Amino acid sequence: MFNHFEPSLMKFMRDLQNNNNRDWFNDHKQQYEDHVRSPALAFIEQMDQWIRLISPHYEASPKKMGGSLMRVYRDVRFSKDKSPYKTNVGIQFRHEVGKDVHAPGFYLHIAADDIFLGVGTWRPDRDSLAAIRDHIVTKPGPYLDAINHQPFTELYELAGTKLTRPPKGYDKEHELIEEIKRKDFIALCPLQESDLYQADFCKMVASRFGRAQPFQKFICEALGLRF
Repeated sequence: MFNHFEPSLMKFMRDLQNNNNRDWFNDHKQQYEDHVRSPALAFIEQMDQWIRLISPHYEASPKKMGGSLMRVYRDVRFSKDKSPYKTNVGIQFRHEVGKDVHAPGFYLHIAADDIFLGVGTWRPDRDSLAAIRDHIVTKPGPYLDAINHQPFTELYELAGTKLTRPPKGYDKEHELIEEIKRKDFIALCPLQESDLYQADFCKMVASRFGRAQPFQKFICEALGLRF
């Protein structure tokens, strides 16, 4: 049973950050398996019960490939940075209809210099983005209630990118035009490295994800998804 992560995970991530090449990774592949992937999969398996308490329509999938744990290998085809490996552990508990990282989800990010929880939908496709914006236009009150929900605002901050100008077809004088200009509908909750080592880490993560229920529910309603 998973209780918490070990400092060896962070040591590996720091070492990888300083040695991001195939030779080093191949020489340390067993350490990656022992200190990163196996504990991450155990965490995902343990989180399943907690995620389903927040919403039965989100999933924790502890598969080695194609599950909640994101690949360590970077797609460098269109990037100037040819470093072959991601220097973070990414874990996403996606909505049951989601097929990729752009689906609404709950997220844990662990890197040597940045650890946080994330909620919402990152870089949604054009139709999904329009649906969320339209829902804000027609339901401004529920959106404000969601983003101003005190248990949410105590820990989370809205993040992501925005348009510099109002999107075409939306009233530039709308009371929530700054929200409508968002291209991502995500919120982040920072964590400390010491949090990873708490005996009740899963419970703590679930509690913080639970504070984002109204925000996630609004996004699901906008996209016609069950919550």
